[in-house]
This record gives sequence, structure tokens and C-alpha cells, in this order.
Amino acid sequence: MFTIAIAVVAFLLGSFPTGVIVARRRGIDLRSVGSGNVGATNVGRALGRRYAVLVMLIDAAKGAIAVVGTTRLFPEEPWPVAIAGIAAVLGHIFSIFLRGRGGKGVATALGAALGISPLAALGAFLCYLAIYLPFRLSSVGSMVGALAFPVLLVMVGQGHPANLTFAVASTTLIIVRHRENIRRLRHGNELKG
Repeated sequence: MFTIAIAVVAFLLGSFPTGVIVARRRGIDLRSVGSGNVGATNVGRALGRRYAVLVMLIDAAKGAIAVVGTTRLFPEEPWPVAIAGIAAVLGHIFSIFLRGRGGKGVATALGAALGISPLAALGAFLCYLAIYLPFRLSSVGSMVGALAFPVLLVMVGQGHPANLTFAVASTTLIIVRHRENIRRLRHGNELKG
């Protein structure tokens, strides 16, 4: 029951609609701009890089707080930690504050990943940058980073089944949430930003 309670709290934490709130304070409905997504990349298109970084950091903090907080409660039990991380990502994607709509979960998953394995998460983020910086395709970078994370977990010796469950679940969610981006990539009209 306690693990269920932690999952609910993590989901609620993940649901906090950072991008929508930041954009609304600037008089912009983020869901009607650019891709319509509520994450940092679309915030960058609507408000500029400074606001995108702010949203990314807060969204990442949601995942990190969920995981680190659970780790402190269950220091020797990785399964509740993995569940909290997945719940935070699900909360971001299916925000109760946005009637079940939300972002793509990338920043929140990164924050949770940093709490689970900082080294593997940093490696995944570097994979993202390796794609994003030269091509300005955040969607591709995000998917590459997400796919790299489970591999990197094993490489750094932190491939516990609970960690891998979080990694595979969050990667799957991120890829599924990018299905429109994949379609646009196939047609050569993906948005850059």
C-alpha cells in the first residue's frame, strides 16, 4: 500500500504542467503554438531558449524528486524507486491538470534517470546533445538518448532488473509519444528547435 501511495504522489508531482504555466504567465497558450506540445522544446519555440531551459530543469526536477525521495524511504529496495520514476513520467505525459494530456516525458525521465544512475543518465544526455547540436532535431536526440539509457545502465554496472524496467518503460513511453515526430521525419517536415 505504501508503494501505491508513493506512485500516486509521484504521478501528481509529474503532472505539474510547467510549460503551460510558464507560457501562460507570458500570455501564450502553449498548446496553440508550434507543435502544440507542452514541453521545453515547444516552450523554446514560443518564448526562447531561456524559458526552455527553465521548463526543462523544473520538469527534470519532478522526476529527480520522485526518485530521490523514494530512495531515501527505501534505500535498499530498487523496485519502489523504479515505480516512482515511471509514475512521474506517466504523470507528465497524462497530466491530471491538463485533463489527461501532457508532454512527451523526456525531461522528467531524464531527472528520474539521474536519480537512478547519474553516470548512465549523463551518457544518455550526451547522446541527445550529439544529435541535437548539429541537427537541431530535439525529437531525434530525445529518442536516441532514451534508447541509449538502458544500454548505458548495463555498461556502468547498474543493470538491476528494477532499473532496467524503469529504463525500458520510460523509453517505450518516449518513443510512443514521438510517433507524430516520426511521421514528420519520414515526410521530411519535422520541426526544428
